[in-house]
Amino acid sequence: MDWMELYREWCRDAYFDRETQEELKAIKEDKKEIEDRFYRYLAFGTGGLRGVIGAGTNRMNIYTVRRATQGLANYILSQNGQEKGVAIARDSRNKSEDFAKEAALCLNANGIRTYLFDGIRPTPELSFAVREAGCIAGIVITASHNPREYNGYKVYWEDGAQITPPHDKNIMAEVERISSFSEVKTMDEKEAVKKGLYHIFSGTMDDRYMEALKKQSVHPEMIKETADDIRIVYTPLHGTGNLPVRRVLRELGFTKVYVVKEQELPDGNFPTVPYPNPESPQAFSLALNLAKEVDADIVLATDPDADRLGVYCRDTKSGEYISFTGNMSGMLIAEYILSERAKNGTMPDNPALVETIVTTDMAKAVAKAYGVTLIEVLTGFKYIGEQIKFFEENTSYQYVFGLEESYGCLAGTYARDKDACVAVMMLCEVAAWYKRKNMTLWDAMLQMYEKYGYYQEGLETRTLKGIDGAKQIEKMMQDARSNPPAALGGFEVLAVRDYQADKRTDLVTGKTECTGLPVSNVLYYELSENAWCCIRPSGTEPKIKYYFGVKGNSVSDAAEKLNQLKQALLNS
Repeated sequence: MDWMELYREWCRDAYFDRETQEELKAIKEDKKEIEDRFYRYLAFGTGGLRGVIGAGTNRMNIYTVRRATQGLANYILSQNGQEKGVAIARDSRNKSEDFAKEAALCLNANGIRTYLFDGIRPTPELSFAVREAGCIAGIVITASHNPREYNGYKVYWEDGAQITPPHDKNIMAEVERISSFSEVKTMDEKEAVKKGLYHIFSGTMDDRYMEALKKQSVHPEMIKETADDIRIVYTPLHGTGNLPVRRVLRELGFTKVYVVKEQELPDGNFPTVPYPNPESPQAFSLALNLAKEVDADIVLATDPDADRLGVYCRDTKSGEYISFTGNMSGMLIAEYILSERAKNGTMPDNPALVETIVTTDMAKAVAKAYGVTLIEVLTGFKYIGEQIKFFEENTSYQYVFGLEESYGCLAGTYARDKDACVAVMMLCEVAAWYKRKNMTLWDAMLQMYEKYGYYQEGLETRTLKGIDGAKQIEKMMQDARSNPPAALGGFEVLAVRDYQADKRTDLVTGKTECTGLPVSNVLYYELSENAWCCIRPSGTEPKIKYYFGVKGNSVSDAAEKLNQLKQALLNS
């Protein structure tokens, strides 16, 4: 069935509700829009679904959510996991409550128990709850930091991490086998409750999550001594972080926490920001205004599902607030945890620090300084969570900290996904630690640069929407593979890692070897002078991403080298 036939079916079939059909009939003259909505089923990738909310097979709606859930249900049944059940959480986005309930009722119709939260919750709390409740899987309805028109659907397995091989491929295959919505089951909520299939988590899950967060503090006694000296500005950007972040800071003893009132309450329209992403300077506009009013030491923002943290810190010399990348804030937390655990004798045996291949190379230097094994994984925090599972299964290492460049990190193993709640908590503790030494976080960062080297990293993206955009991105990756550069931005290309071919080629010796990581559509260039760059399509958005990093002799030297590499990469 082609896209126009699918469109007509949705317009006339009584299976689809009147609101959906009216939305579709309103675009009957716009063939390009119809094609974009129906040229494919919204792709169920290795992490689940993500797309624009609306009617159509290539949109986020109750029907595509049910289809994805039926595929998940089929796989759970094949694993005899129906009695363990599925935990379900949602963020503050539009339609999140509807999608969460539809997912639950589809699972219930397949005889699978579900456990929903009674309101919005951070994604990392779902990761925690899956293991805490002994569930076979978990679902979070969220589009993370995407624009307001998006929503999404992320799947977790019983280890608490997002699905990885073989479960991801197997679930994707089950979803692909569903060729008609007539194969999708659902049931009435009252009937599901009556049959003991539809459950709501009690408030004790929040309490247990809080206790797990607070256990990650290295010096809780120090916080109580210095908490009155630290002024913290925080914004949840209309998302899920407001209550848990404020609670954990309050229970640890921080007393001067100022919340941006305009962005405090949940709102899926995100009225104060064009893009609820803590990586974006625009997201901090109101928070920085408040910071200047209260003379804040640090300014923090979490994304709608509270798994990413953005940071600004005051520079006492200039009086201005400086933006920190995810690499910078992650390294400050890592340095604090490793140095203090080494000092107080709480470093575990065989400690490991885990990062993704596009995260700062400073992590390698920090890990080496404390005798900690550094392990690299593919882009995506689920691979960091997977390492925790591997460590426990083979008793090889003990996880200490993990981070990725995209503003996500995890201290501890209570969850298996990045957690902005614990990142806020740890960074505030780090700020209090340095405040005792009359240092800001920027002072501490400069101290790290002097100790380990002036590492800087960047990320650029190109958005190419629709069917034509997908073809362009595919061609760009093909061209990069067939025409590898000999040099970029004044740096010699020493080796190329093609993770799709599982091959690393040393361009100096000609030697080839396996990458040692799972197959993925990623190209990575090892460059001279400790520089590097990487190209990959986004797994959740219609974008191609360019990552790059350098090591300089000063902040300005590193910035100059980074800009040269960026320009060369984007123009190659």
